[in-house]
Amino acid sequence: MSSRGVKRKMASQKASLFKRITKHHLFFPLVCLAVVLLANVIKTPDFFVVSINGGVLYGYVVDVVNRASELVILAIGMTLVSAASGGQDISVGAVMAVAAAVCCEILSGGAVSTGAFQNPLILAVLAALLVSALCGAFNGVLVARLKIQPMVATLILFTAGRGIAQLVTKGQITYVRVESYKIAGGYIPGCPIPTPIFFAAGTVALVMLVMKFTTLKLYVEGVGINSSAARIVGLNSVRIQFVTYVICGLLAGVAGLIASSRIYSADANNIGLYLEMDAILAVALGGNLLSGGKFSLMGSVIGAYTIQALTTTLYAMNISSDQLPVYKAVVVVIIVVLQSPKFNQYFRSFREKLHPGNSVSRKEEPSS
Repeated sequence: MSSRGVKRKMASQKASLFKRITKHHLFFPLVCLAVVLLANVIKTPDFFVVSINGGVLYGYVVDVVNRASELVILAIGMTLVSAASGGQDISVGAVMAVAAAVCCEILSGGAVSTGAFQNPLILAVLAALLVSALCGAFNGVLVARLKIQPMVATLILFTAGRGIAQLVTKGQITYVRVESYKIAGGYIPGCPIPTPIFFAAGTVALVMLVMKFTTLKLYVEGVGINSSAARIVGLNSVRIQFVTYVICGLLAGVAGLIASSRIYSADANNIGLYLEMDAILAVALGGNLLSGGKFSLMGSVIGAYTIQALTTTLYAMNISSDQLPVYKAVVVVIIVVLQSPKFNQYFRSFREKLHPGNSVSRKEEPSS
């Protein structure tokens, strides 16, 4: 082969490698995360500095990973729901508040504040998780069985969920001032790593193992792509969608317990507030189509950390918490537009106009 042919072949291999990298489903989420981290480094030069103070890790990165734990857990459930039903569960934040209220109310025995458990901790945790799973089952029946549009169906608990939590706690903030209750949202004695990070990592690992060693992932994607075709091949689309909503509710309960442990109380007005939007944005940033079908749990996890890093950036820019949803909504719109088939079609047409030679296959030169 001539030297020109060798150079052309090497260039073709490089182009092919670049194309494979850019086409990978995690490329877009990683690029978004890199952009946000770069903005943080520019704004805060010591962003990646990690230190140990009092036996625990401190630093901006640690804080981002720690604070994103609840969002990571929610994003996993939201990914499954979006993939199976082509819609989103906007009640997860309210379900977090309900789970926290049930847990704290049982532990306090109905008192406003307690310094000792009035009932076993395991009983309170199981009751909270059961209630959150029932909330997911309620949404699942409306969506899977009654065929109500997911956003409309979950709007019921989105609206009433915090009111239910207020009824459970009798309209008060219930405090559980017990050190062992604070561990889930704080630190294990002698361990420098925040406990919520372990909960997030364990949840991700467990769900990914289930997806790897069972057919649940295949079933969810099949139902999400075409539920009618899934029924024809023998899949129970109603049951599969129902299961994803139950899982989503259960994971929201886990996130609610962690959030409650952070502040050792059940604050129905603030626990999980606006997190449903962050979870949806994490799914979108993860490269997952909000219309359902194939999904990437790892992409959603990366998206969750990106959102938390973005939140840290906005706070560093002195943007108030009341204004955060506006900026995040702008990001959601941009991401959805970039993922739309129409935009991709326009982009391909524009690229072909810039490089018309790329659309024409070239014949390889004969070897010398």
